[in-house]
Amino acid sequence: MTASTLPHLVVIGGGFAGLWATRALAGSPMRITLVDRCNHHLFQPLLYQVATAGLSSPDIAAPLRHILRKQRNVEVRLAEVRDISAADKRVLLEDGSWIDFDYLLLASGATHAYFGHDEWARHAPGLKTLDDALQLRRHLLLAFERAEAEPDPVKRAAWLNFAIVGGGPTGVELAGTLAEIARHTLTNEFRNINPSDARVRLIEAGPRVLSSFPEDLSEKARRQLQKLGVEVSTGTPVTQIDESGYRLGEEFIAARTVVWAAGVAASPLAKSLGVPLDRAGRVQVQADLSVPGYPDIFVAGDLASVQQDGKPVPGVAPAAKQMGRHVAHAIRARLANKPAPAFRYKDYGNLATIGRMAAIVHFGKLKLSGMLAWWFWLAAHVFFLIGFRNRLVVLLNWAWAYWSYQRGARIILGRDEEDQARSTRQA
Repeated sequence: MTASTLPHLVVIGGGFAGLWATRALAGSPMRITLVDRCNHHLFQPLLYQVATAGLSSPDIAAPLRHILRKQRNVEVRLAEVRDISAADKRVLLEDGSWIDFDYLLLASGATHAYFGHDEWARHAPGLKTLDDALQLRRHLLLAFERAEAEPDPVKRAAWLNFAIVGGGPTGVELAGTLAEIARHTLTNEFRNINPSDARVRLIEAGPRVLSSFPEDLSEKARRQLQKLGVEVSTGTPVTQIDESGYRLGEEFIAARTVVWAAGVAASPLAKSLGVPLDRAGRVQVQADLSVPGYPDIFVAGDLASVQQDGKPVPGVAPAAKQMGRHVAHAIRARLANKPAPAFRYKDYGNLATIGRMAAIVHFGKLKLSGMLAWWFWLAAHVFFLIGFRNRLVVLLNWAWAYWSYQRGARIILGRDEEDQARSTRQA
């Protein structure tokens, strides 16, 4: 068969699901086009480390072309998908061009969900991409700089008030790391403020943080956070966020930094398939991860709504990888005119870091917390990073941060709306 007559698979999204499916089809008699609006694969579990200046962007990301350079049946396209015509088997790109496919894997992930308050996005940024992380890092570091230059004690306190909305792993990791930065990393670096006076509050609307963990581990995480100096607020949702602060219950707290880690929404591309979606906008896929009515179209990762044993499969990296590999197996079965197997998620445990030498791990009957869990978390994340360079650099950076409390990526770059407004006023 010539290249033009080979079955054509289009993969939308170079995240865990899309990349793992693509790599699993190496050597298969088919053409693969991987489409992503970014040129890199991102190790999202460590994105908060970039946002808090612990790691730089290349430490947790790698160019897709480099990762797939030896896989000759893959073409990488840097583009954004605008629409999908499931009936015609075509994908519309932002530049107006179309890509025809025989098989399609939609793995475009998720974005931030503000539960009907999209106006909060401007004042409470989320953390999903490298751009998000770099912008948040800039904002966090500038908050201390603005406080240093602010003569009004009330306004200065607002700059030193930090709120993280959402008590899941991302929120917990951000809160713990930010508290460490304020109390250790920035010690003796300012003259007009004491960074340790910064108030870091983690806000969870539910009854406890890290609700996906057993209750006893969740309680241990709360205590570890409080030991780091984080105020943990549970049971009360945020009802207002603007540029001056947020409202928690009846109280309005002046704060110039609010970070959103409370929810995600499915990629809007799911709607273009014209099939049933769940409340979060995810595609309710068949047992083999194909789309109802379209056996040659698959959905994987955060965009797939999968039920197993009466519970939803969690939107975590291991699940996305397993889905990606399963889609590859299903497509191979289709090519061989065999029935595709049903997807079965294997739970390899759950883990979250709270801060220096503090983490929790849950794997079956095994429950760990504190220093041992932290070492377990560190080893797991270094192991799953793509590329030897990434593993080595991350390990060295963490070792340096452990002994020195310093964070090597504390460079403020770029300009935001406030900087531009200030320059305009001065002009």
